[in-house]
Amino acid sequence: MSDPSYLKLDRLTLAYGDTVAVKDLNLSIGKGELVALLGPSGCGKTTTMRAIAGLLTPASGNINLDGADITRVSANRRAVGLVFQSYALFPHLTVYENVAFGLRLKGIRGNELDARVGAGLKSVGLASFSGRKPAELSGGQQQRVALARSMVMEPKVLLLDEPLSNLDARLRLEMRTELQRVQKETGVTMIFVTHDQVEALALADRIIVMLNGGIEQIGTPEDIYNRPISAFVADFVGFENVFALENGKLKTASGAVTPSAPAPSSAAGLAWRPHTVTLGSGPFQGTVRGTSFAGNSREYLLDTPLGPIKAEVDAAVAVHAMGSQLAFDLPVAAAASLAKYR
Repeated sequence: MSDPSYLKLDRLTLAYGDTVAVKDLNLSIGKGELVALLGPSGCGKTTTMRAIAGLLTPASGNINLDGADITRVSANRRAVGLVFQSYALFPHLTVYENVAFGLRLKGIRGNELDARVGAGLKSVGLASFSGRKPAELSGGQQQRVALARSMVMEPKVLLLDEPLSNLDARLRLEMRTELQRVQKETGVTMIFVTHDQVEALALADRIIVMLNGGIEQIGTPEDIYNRPISAFVADFVGFENVFALENGKLKTASGAVTPSAPAPSSAAGLAWRPHTVTLGSGPFQGTVRGTSFAGNSREYLLDTPLGPIKAEVDAAVAVHAMGSQLAFDLPVAAAASLAKYR
């Protein structure tokens, strides 16, 4: 069994001057894991990545990697690779020379250099592109060159900063598959930073959701998607109808409202995805204020005494006209039960 604390952040506090960006962060990542740091801008995810890479000195706390304290080890000596959002390829160098650059700095030459660069390019499917310049490559190919350049250094941990944000939708899908393949084949511990929940859910073994410089929730993609623990996480992963609970009642724009069935006694809030809203029947009433066709489904925005409600139904269902009155329900059985609400 691999070490579940292969990379360990212990009470890590990170600051820019007097501004604390991350406070008392505790996190353990196992060897060979593919982990996402997910959250909105300013939550501390990129700052945490920079500290792991050695680009930011912690105000306090420790970073341990493979049994060694690397908190004060310089970036070029801590066996951590970093793939930048901008790729940071040298435009005047060929693909081969870009990938070989770090190896040359380490004094590697000759047959060993050729073998490692060749293996790196082969691992990302670019063995036949070694003589090209970055300008002759697509965005996805440039991303793979940047990945190969880091991988040939044989890092213990590979960090990726918003790795797919510069790619179009089709290339993002291809690169997700490519990243997963490379990570599983090499077994490298990989951490990527993203604000895109779809990307995190599709790629990661585990997701660390961050908020205000701390960890809001850690779990598998299935945990995060189906069982958010807070209103923030629920909203972030697509539960668009989120309500606090007080004395078993929903706190709404019009005051306390009794749900259609008893809420769990331990819940601080309830959250519904649009497709779990029952439209056309139920104890509540709303007015259609917006509608949009979304391929296999149709989305509705209802103006209700509870506040805005978003619902989604099969596109084959008859269209409800703008301004029409509709009954609806928020089935408690279909809701995510939130342990905290804020």
